Amino acid sequence: MGFAPLYPSYYFRCKQRGIKPKEMKTTLPAKTDSASIRPFLKWAGNKYRVLKQIKALLPQGQRLIEPFAGSGALFLNTQYPNYLLCDTNADLISLYQHLKQEGNVFIRYCKPYFNGKYNNPESYYSLRKKFNTTNNVRQKAALFLYLNRHGYNGLCRYNSKGGYNVPFGRYVRPYFPEKEMLAFHHKAQSANFKLCSFEESFNLSRKGDVIYCDPPYVPLSDSANFTSYSSGGFDLQQQHTLAQLAEQRRDDKISVLISNHDTRFTRDIYCNANTLSYFKVQRSISCNGQKRKQADEVLALFDSQDKRS
Repeated sequence: MGFAPLYPSYYFRCKQRGIKPKEMKTTLPAKTDSASIRPFLKWAGNKYRVLKQIKALLPQGQRLIEPFAGSGALFLNTQYPNYLLCDTNADLISLYQHLKQEGNVFIRYCKPYFNGKYNNPESYYSLRKKFNTTNNVRQKAALFLYLNRHGYNGLCRYNSKGGYNVPFGRYVRPYFPEKEMLAFHHKAQSANFKLCSFEESFNLSRKGDVIYCDPPYVPLSDSANFTSYSSGGFDLQQQHTLAQLAEQRRDDKISVLISNHDTRFTRDIYCNANTLSYFKVQRSISCNGQKRKQADEVLALFDSQDKRS
């Protein structure tokens, strides 16, 4: 199926639809519930800080599908019978699959990389090179965890050739997330992890599912889009496609919730949502610690149960 051209024509179609989204505003910054389970990976855009806001809008269902798996914060802190976590980052999905299948055995396999011996630039760059060249998928999964915890600012970034290129982080004692990994392993027994695009993950949905999307965010400025979580990137046309897929699934009686920056562009492409919720979030990953400020975010709910749909 073809999609409508990128806005402004899409914006005018929204206005003609005649349904105004219900708007909700949160004036206080997002806070974390002390009882929440922390993800074991550092991750830009980690939803751990905004679980309360997301869960307040998230519909019930038999299975939660996440087309952008990320750190799995929402997966870890919800109680759906089943889960499908998808991503285009093969290293992320491989790590999750190994941890699900092996549990404590894999955790013990990863632990030596955190004994302090490899917490120096020489070891880091040597292991990063091995990560980018090895064919040993189990070792590569363990090294992905090592690089995530020892690399600069918790970034996950690849160059144009698909090589992991995050520099050394210079942490005094990188934390080994043993307890968090074990919690993930137990939760993962009700989940499947799949390497695929967000379009493919939508095609796998069925009645009774709920979809939560946390795509790479629309940049707030031209200089803000500094991170590529997989070598493919994510552009504005894909943002537009995602919004249209959400509308289509709502028509198929599948609810979709999307997170993003609150910008004119996102307000336009989400104008057919049933509910728009706005709030502020303190950024936890930035290239300059002195510039970590609150950012405006939006949650767009395409609710299959809303009678206005």
